[in-house]
Amino acid sequence: MKCGVKFCGGCNPHYQRGDAFRRIQADMPEIEFEYAEEGTDYDHLLVIGGCTACCPIIDQYTVNGDVLKMWSEDHVDIIEEKLEEKLK
Repeated sequence: MKCGVKFCGGCNPHYQRGDAFRRIQADMPEIEFEYAEEGTDYDHLLVIGGCTACCPIIDQYTVNGDVLKMWSEDHVDIIEEKLEEKLK
């Protein structure tokens, strides 16, 4: 499964977004994560916002499945559960 990853611009982060992403990557090695690029098809897109606005624009990406958004370190477990469901 290929999962694109889009970070917010980081203007008001309330947690270490990169650390949260690295934790997800380490916990889910069976998923191919890559930074989202236009012109690439993704099974799912993970949007990592730094605050509750979770404002990254994602219209330019091709996503065949779900867009999963997080804006708190508390969401790591929730995101992992949802990704685990997608693997089944």
